Amino acid sequence: MARDRAALIAEIPHLRRFARSLARDPDAADDLVQSCLERALSRFHLWRPERRLRPWLFTMLRNLHVDTVRHRSASQAREQRSAEVVPLAQRAGQEDSVTARRALDAIDRLPGEQRDAVLMVCVNDLTYAEAAEVLGIPRGTLMSRLHRGRTRLRNDLGLAERRPGSGPETLKPLRRVK
Repeated sequence: MARDRAALIAEIPHLRRFARSLARDPDAADDLVQSCLERALSRFHLWRPERRLRPWLFTMLRNLHVDTVRHRSASQAREQRSAEVVPLAQRAGQEDSVTARRALDAIDRLPGEQRDAVLMVCVNDLTYAEAAEVLGIPRGTLMSRLHRGRTRLRNDLGLAERRPGSGPETLKPLRRVK
């Protein structure tokens, strides 16, 4: 049980980041993480060790969030969606902070399905199969949503600019936000 507990503790920063991306409110995100950890501890016997722990926890957290949103009125949901920059691992300079804010705002403007796909794969480092499992969709659907989301982000952030006479190799890659 000590090893299981250590594995859960190691996932807390990832759960918090994912919860913040869902709830958009630090207090609500912390409540979600706490509920998720309580549920995980009470149902740890259901986890299959041959599977990674993070997707199992993310599925649980996402389901808890969906339940919370269902019980909240639509007007309260809009008020809770205040954008907050997720703290970066290192102190960012002013330009980096502005870039991060622009990227987070662009992600926030994505349609929900595309935003979820981008957050799962690009921010939370899940594989396509794991992200599809968490979202409850086929892998191909995830890949399609991810492609559309990334394309939209490139356009919104002005990263798809082409120089005259150059080909697709001039597209600037999106940085992973961690």
